[in-house]
Amino acid sequence: MDINNSVALVTGANRGLGRAFAQRLLERGARKVYATARRPETVDLPGVEVLPLDIADPASVRAAAEAAPDVSLLINNAGISTGTDLVTGSLDVVRHELETNMFGHLGMIREFAPALARNGGGAIVNVLSAMSWFGGKGANAYHLTKAAAWAMTNGVRLELADQGTLVTAVHLGLADTDMAAGWPVDKIAPPDLADAALDGVEAGSAEVLADQWSRDVKSRLPLTPEEFNAAMGRALAALMAA
Repeated sequence: MDINNSVALVTGANRGLGRAFAQRLLERGARKVYATARRPETVDLPGVEVLPLDIADPASVRAAAEAAPDVSLLINNAGISTGTDLVTGSLDVVRHELETNMFGHLGMIREFAPALARNGGGAIVNVLSAMSWFGGKGANAYHLTKAAAWAMTNGVRLELADQGTLVTAVHLGLADTDMAAGWPVDKIAPPDLADAALDGVEAGSAEVLADQWSRDVKSRLPLTPEEFNAAMGRALAALMAA
C-alpha cells in the first residue's frame, strides 16, 4: 500500500517509537494520523488526531475502533517490559505483560480488521523484537510475549489475506528510547525504525528486520538450542564490551 494519503492509527504515540511513527507518517503524506495513548494529554505532536487508548482494556480498544472507522493502516507499537523472569517472577506480572504485548495487539487487530476490509484491505504493522527469538535472565517474560506476538502475527497474516490486508512483522534489537536507556550500546534511531517499517509496508513485505542485530539473531535460528545459546552469549558479551 501507499503511505501517502493513508489513514493511520498508532498505538503508544506519545513517546519513543510510537511518536516517531506518527511523525514520519505525517511527513510521508498520510492524510490523517490517529495518535493514541493511555494518557492522551501526553501526546504533543502537532497535526495528529489524539485518541485515548489502553490496548489492555477491551472496552477502550472497542471505543477507539468506533472513533476511527476510516483507518487503512494500523501500527501496533504500544508495549511494556517489566524485567520479570518466568520461574521466580510474579505470575500476575507475567500475565499483565502477555495481556499487553500479545493479547493487546490481537485485540486491536480483531476490532480494526472489519474497518480495514471496508477501506480496501490496508495494512497492519506489529512492532516485535529480536527477542521474539531469544530470552535471557531478567527478560524472559518479555521474550515470552514477543515470541507469542510473532506467532500471532504469522497466524493473523494468513487469516486476513483473503480481505487483502498486509500484515508486517517488524523486528529490531534496541531502539534509542526510554525502554532501552540503561543499555550503553548502539541503538537504532526511532525515525530510522519507522522508515524501515513504512518502507516494508510500501514494498508489501511480510517481515522487516530493521537492524543488523535482528538479522544476526534470525540467521542463527537453524542452530541447535545449545549452539544458539552459546552463539547468543558470545554476541551479547561482544555487544557489551564494544
